[in-house]
Amino acid sequence: MIVLLGVSACAFLPARVRRAAPARVYMDYMNPTAGARSKGQILTASPEGAKQDFLEASPYWDQSAVPVNTWKNKSPYTAKIVSCKRIVGPEATGETCHIIFDHKGEMPYWEGQSYGVLPPGTNPKNGKPHTVRLYSIASSRYGDDMTGKTSSLCVRRATYWDPEMGKDDPAKKGVCSNYLCDGKPGDDCKMTGPSGKVMLMPEENPSTDYIMVATGTGIAPYRGFIRRLFTETTPAGETYKGTAWLFLGVANSDALLYDEEWQAVLDKYPNNFKLDYALSREQTNSKGGKMYIQDKVEEYADDIFKRLENGAVMYFCGLKGMMPGIQEMLKDVCAKKSLDYDEFIAKLKKAGQWRVEVY
Repeated sequence: MIVLLGVSACAFLPARVRRAAPARVYMDYMNPTAGARSKGQILTASPEGAKQDFLEASPYWDQSAVPVNTWKNKSPYTAKIVSCKRIVGPEATGETCHIIFDHKGEMPYWEGQSYGVLPPGTNPKNGKPHTVRLYSIASSRYGDDMTGKTSSLCVRRATYWDPEMGKDDPAKKGVCSNYLCDGKPGDDCKMTGPSGKVMLMPEENPSTDYIMVATGTGIAPYRGFIRRLFTETTPAGETYKGTAWLFLGVANSDALLYDEEWQAVLDKYPNNFKLDYALSREQTNSKGGKMYIQDKVEEYADDIFKRLENGAVMYFCGLKGMMPGIQEMLKDVCAKKSLDYDEFIAKLKKAGQWRVEVY
């Protein structure tokens, strides 16, 4: 049974003439009361009477035992692909897939961590096996099916358009992203990790605001955060009283990722979840130019600065090219507020309120 959540933001954006292109494949969202479920389905809520509390620390916010590098390059874990689906529309700039893996509970992780993927084959330049590629995990520690035995990645297929050839040059395509996006149910996938602690959620204070800024597939760790706080019945979610504020920057409405999920959370928790999109090819900023992620964040500068002063944690994840624009915008805002930018950011970093993972 497929349940489409909420109302897509696309419904509120201008319609466009569409060219022939692969359509968005809607994910297998499933209401847990609908009956039997498979590992490839994504639960929209906890099954009745069930809680996601069996993979928690004691107390749940204690990060002293976060799993790190359980599986290494020389001895990777072999997971199996459960499903691989394109999750963007025909007008999206490129193809992005949501891939679910079965790890049988043998590769535990926390929200905000990354997995390494070892694509098969050898590098034609040196004849050696391909090196590991890191991907932020796009599910909570309980997985999309809430069993604690699956995990998900959000991957954009990397291609190179050769203008002379008039088509994509297969010799220059991203080895690992294409391997993953071409994955079929039952395929083996060698993985390492989990790794990283920078993007973890500090959960000791249930009133902490989380400000999450992403471009494209940088949305991945935040999906884990949001499912943990609002979709699942977890100790963190049951006590949460703060605001989780998501900013996502993509080219257009067809490139929005997981919009159905965000709309459902927004509908159910309007006082604890905020959502803002920056669509560079469909929106304009206050100066009449394209709306990039820094422009959208700037619209709420006063609110964001106030929340940071009150202990909010601000995250940035996505392409590293997003950061110069963000930094310039924040410098301008600091100047208007008579704040020293370097001192302001240094203070946030020291307090663990400034967390960046870009690539």
